[in-house]
Amino acid sequence: MSETTRQWMQANGYDLKNIDFQGNYGNTALMKAAREGNEKIVTELLDTKADIGIKNVDGNTALWLACFGENPEVVKLLIDAGIELDTSNVNGVTSLMYAASSGKETMVKMLLDAGADKKIKNPDDFTALDLAATIKIVKMLRG
Repeated sequence: MSETTRQWMQANGYDLKNIDFQGNYGNTALMKAAREGNEKIVTELLDTKADIGIKNVDGNTALWLACFGENPEVVKLLIDAGIELDTSNVNGVTSLMYAASSGKETMVKMLLDAGADKKIKNPDDFTALDLAATIKIVKMLRG
């Protein structure tokens, strides 16, 4: 692990001896770096075998947080690492639903291209299509 990553982890309250330590809101270093869109830190954490399946207190994985951060390279890194695409958080919302409802067109396209399931329904019986914020996203989800 580089000195930059070590310093970032310490500055953010993460344990260098436990790469999967869950800090504030149950976020791991990987989750925080993904949310920040920090490709370099995410790459190093994945290289050190950070657990990509951990969920925070809201039930979100690093993929959901990467979609929030909107760095396509970080999303690609997580997808390439084999992160589960279709996990639901405590509200029954998947990363695809979140991205669609937030108008994050690039994230929606990446998730669909990776094979995210657009037919999953949340507890209110809505799919990503029902939650789509833009016409472009509607078209992507109908395609």
